[in-house]
Amino acid sequence: MKVVRTFFVLLCLVALASACGKKAETAPAGAAIRPAVPENPEPGKPRRFVIETSMGNITIELFDDTPLHRDNFAALVAEKYFDGTTFHRVIPGFMIQGGDPNSRNQQSRESHGAGGPNYTIPAEIKRSNLRGTVAAARTGDEVNPKRESSGSQFYINVNDNTMLDGMGYTVFGRVVDSLGMDVADKIVRVPRDQRDNPETPITMKVRVAASK
Repeated sequence: MKVVRTFFVLLCLVALASACGKKAETAPAGAAIRPAVPENPEPGKPRRFVIETSMGNITIELFDDTPLHRDNFAALVAEKYFDGTTFHRVIPGFMIQGGDPNSRNQQSRESHGAGGPNYTIPAEIKRSNLRGTVAAARTGDEVNPKRESSGSQFYINVNDNTMLDGMGYTVFGRVVDSLGMDVADKIVRVPRDQRDNPETPITMKVRVAASK
């Protein structure tokens, strides 16, 4: 069982490391990642967003101790960057991954996982990859020794993936309700192809959560 588990972990790491095939330009550390970061509609509270999918909604909130990733995600949502993209990689017992603009094109599924804006985000590695957390995908250490994150691709952990801790993935948010994790659990179990891409596209639209 230990050998099987080790092999599974290696496959999962390969999946994440191959998430962003292109080498993107890097924004300077501390710089505004996107020029138009919208104001928080609820100052003093964590930013919240609803990921509307074809299988249900997932509400997430972003951590304030990862401000570069938080502000970048908020800016992309304001631009409707994620709308029409899919969860292009789902691995049972591990995670669901999305946010690639290439995934809008179902005629070029081999390119899914290689797209994004023309920049990366400096690493803000502070938290553990626990079930329900939201983290940024990235290219592997061999081409990305600073462990900078993809400009748009993210994943939601459907398990406690603590084997990723210390391997350089920035966790920047979490799912805030059990119903959202029920949706993630449904998504991760859909039929998929040899690249772990769902056979039927799981599309998304991301919006700011309504104020309570």
